[in-house]
Amino acid sequence: MTTIISIGLHPSAIDYTALPGLDEQVLTARIAQGEAALREAGLDVTSCLVEADPEAAEKTLRDCLESGPSFGVAMIGAGVRTLPEHTLLFERLINVLATAAPGIRFCFNTSPETTIDAIRRQL
Repeated sequence: MTTIISIGLHPSAIDYTALPGLDEQVLTARIAQGEAALREAGLDVTSCLVEADPEAAEKTLRDCLESGPSFGVAMIGAGVRTLPEHTLLFERLINVLATAAPGIRFCFNTSPETTIDAIRRQL
């Protein structure tokens, strides 16, 4: 079975002022629902929620990679990829993954609810 690492911004690391209808509590619940769907589907997924600071995020990701199995797929959340202020964070995470897990496949969601679809595209 392919092991998956799901990387996203920790809900406390997001500036919600430009995201109407979304706050930390709502996002936390949506992430939990997405993770439950992954477990129900029998997928072997490790969640790795990172801070917005690239250095702190890199350390968290490296800790997740070292404490888990060898990952075959990395799912990187939309919050990391789509907000311009997180471009350096995204770049840093991609480079860590490419170095630490050569050959890893990437997938991308558009929301916590589409994580399972993104992962299934790579399995």
